[in-house]
Amino acid sequence: MADIVIRDFHAHIYYDAADVDRARALADDVQRRFGVAVGHFHLKPVGPHPRGSVQMTVPANRFGEVATYLAVARMGLTIFAHASTGDDRADHTSNVIWFGPSERLDLSIFD
Repeated sequence: MADIVIRDFHAHIYYDAADVDRARALADDVQRRFGVAVGHFHLKPVGPHPRGSVQMTVPANRFGEVATYLAVARMGLTIFAHASTGDDRADHTSNVIWFGPSERLDLSIFD
């Protein structure tokens, strides 16, 4: 097997408009605890994501502790996490972890 380089992980918090405050609170909590970068809060689907989301960028060497925390502190929100290896399709289909129910992604952007 070839060496796989994981640059970082993305953890996307999914939410609907009614849940955006809860998503902000969770992202703020994770940022405060682990120093992760938090992106823009999208209220509509963007990229392959099926609804509102925000991306947290987690250094590869911190992902274990962040994932452990998200597993129990996700506040009922769904979180889609994936490795960033440079293979976008694989990173959104194979190299993934769901916290909460999985959702269908729009993979057509990778065609």
